[in-house]
Amino acid sequence: MAKPRLSFLLILSISCMIMGTVEPSFARRSKSRAYVEASCRSTRYPQLCIQSLSGFTDTTELQSPQQLAHIALSVSLYKARYTRSYLFKVCKELKAIKAKDYQTVQDCLEQINSGIDQLTQSIKELRCLSQKVVNDDSLLRINNVETWVSAALTDASTCVEQFPGRNMSKLKATIKGKVLNVEQVTSNALALFHQFAVRYRASATKKP
Repeated sequence: MAKPRLSFLLILSISCMIMGTVEPSFARRSKSRAYVEASCRSTRYPQLCIQSLSGFTDTTELQSPQQLAHIALSVSLYKARYTRSYLFKVCKELKAIKAKDYQTVQDCLEQINSGIDQLTQSIKELRCLSQKVVNDDSLLRINNVETWVSAALTDASTCVEQFPGRNMSKLKATIKGKVLNVEQVTSNALALFHQFAVRYRASATKKP
């Protein structure tokens, strides 16, 4: 009788050890997801915002506006690069057959390229931003990021506008859908960065 009791106690002990390691991890994910959901409410596309950022809550504890803005910009850059690869392939095919839509797609590719440059600069600038020292240089960096992300959003929006209406070929609809996704995630990234920028500027005004 003592042997089964010992086995039961051993199993119970192991279970408690497992629960002790899993529960904090689960709690961290729940807290991070709640933070993402609350932050995304102020974006233009909240559901897309939650969908594109919630995957990071499994590995990262998200509680910082700067951290969230950085991830959102990284997602936007990833989507833009993915779309650029697709447009480059389409441009090559259209050019080979001398299709009339080649120039439109080529213009769109150039705009996405420009947006990628702007987003890349923005992420680099954000990484250089210090939370400990708020001065004129750091405020200039904030302004730079806002300007560059806004420019990237304009680039994506301009490309979307080149495919008006709903009655279009499958190829055009696919291109529009991919670029529209870039536009929307970039809009969300800009909104999340703005949340961070407001707090950052507010902290600068409190400094003696």
